Amino acid sequence: MGSLRGSSSETKQLGEEATPLPTVDAEEACALLSSATHQYLDVRMWEDFEKGHVAGARNVPYYLSVTPHGKEKNPHFVEQVAALYHKDDRLIVGCRSGIRSKLATADLLNAGFKNVRNLEGGYLSLLRTTTSSTAN
Repeated sequence: MGSLRGSSSETKQLGEEATPLPTVDAEEACALLSSATHQYLDVRMWEDFEKGHVAGARNVPYYLSVTPHGKEKNPHFVEQVAALYHKDDRLIVGCRSGIRSKLATADLLNAGFKNVRNLEGGYLSLLRTTTSSTAN
C-alpha cells in the first residue's frame, strides 16, 4: 500500500478561501519526531493523555468535556497553545483518531501558527505504526 506523505486534499476554511489542511501520516510523523524537527501537541482530554502519549508530547485539550449532551470546547485552546509554542514552531497535532486534531489544526492555522500539521489517524495510527515496525 502506497503512502501519500503530507499530501492530503482535505480542506479548511481560512477566511473566505478553502485551502488544504496540512497533514502527516503516522510513518512520517515518527520520522519527524525522531529527528527532533517537530514537536507533538496532544489535544485529547488530560485523562486520555495520562493513559499514554507520545514521548515529549505536551497536552492542551481541545475539548474540556464530552458528554451525551455534547462537547464543551476549550475556550482558551489557542491561547494555551501560544503560551507553550511560538507561531513558527513545527507542530504535529494529534488526538485519538484524527478528528479532533483536524479542528485544532484549523484553529491554530487561523490563529497564525505557520507550521502545524494534523496527524492523520491520530495517536491510534502511531500505535499501529510502532507496533508493526517492532513486529518486523
